[in-house]
Amino acid sequence: MRKQLLSLIVAGLTMATAHAQTNLRFANTLSATDTHNVAAQHMAELLKTKTGGKLTMSVHPAGELGNDGAILEGVRLGTIDIGLTGNPFFTQFAPRLNAMDLPFLFRDLNHAHKVMDSNIGTELLSDLEKNRMKGLAFWEIGFRQITNSKKPIVVPDDLKGIKIRTTPNKAHIEAFRIWGANPTPMAFTELYLALKTGTVDAQENPINNIYANRMFEVQKYLSFTNHAYTASIAAMNLNRFNGLPAEHRKALLESALEAASFQRDLNAKQEGENLAKIKAAGVQVNEKADSPAFRKAAYDAVTKTYTDAHGLDIVNRILATK
Repeated sequence: MRKQLLSLIVAGLTMATAHAQTNLRFANTLSATDTHNVAAQHMAELLKTKTGGKLTMSVHPAGELGNDGAILEGVRLGTIDIGLTGNPFFTQFAPRLNAMDLPFLFRDLNHAHKVMDSNIGTELLSDLEKNRMKGLAFWEIGFRQITNSKKPIVVPDDLKGIKIRTTPNKAHIEAFRIWGANPTPMAFTELYLALKTGTVDAQENPINNIYANRMFEVQKYLSFTNHAYTASIAAMNLNRFNGLPAEHRKALLESALEAASFQRDLNAKQEGENLAKIKAAGVQVNEKADSPAFRKAAYDAVTKTYTDAHGLDIVNRILATK
């Protein structure tokens, strides 16, 4: 009887422990070696430590659970717990987030980080809750540069007739139309093949994305335009988040923020190394594109489109951030 009773107690404790453990699935479309996935693994370790193993997180990179649109739909429906992608993909659900993608709005990385970590960032992330998502933190994709297979890009006129893959963000699309290109929104998971087959001539992403996703293999030219900064967002299904114990919600937010800082530092450390590797692969790099000319052509028009729709408040607060 004692043995049976002991067995029942042990079984009960095992079931209780299993019940107390919660695993979250974290999905994105970036390569497993990208800084986002290195940081996601770091976030998983932080979560496990902060919750004593009661909250764990499995990381699913490289589109394992679908493209960016499918991941965000999964987060909204609750079939995916946490999704991470670039801010432009979230703007269809929270249009005020378009402010983060306006060309030449951010002066430098420090300015962007201060905005994202301020009450401006918190306010913008809260807009996602209307679409069943909880914004955990802004991570970083970085300042965007242009690659293409046709010719060096130095001034806006060099983009005339170039078919370039962009995000679906309205500000990005409008800016490239002004610069004379043919912007073509496309899923990130389809981009490499589209460049390889010539479906598009060009794309625009930060250096680390260009390297981690091997775009240098299918592009001849790289131009430093720094035409826009892009944040990425880690967002969770709102009901799933609210259903967790308060201490687990706190651990999630803390871990996402700590991982964001970790990922930004990693981005900065890797960019120089990755640029050197891109050059070594034979890509012709122009680090002195005429960014002021790009800004002059597009900044006022694209910013006006945003402020006409959403007012001046967010843009003015971003510009005033020191």
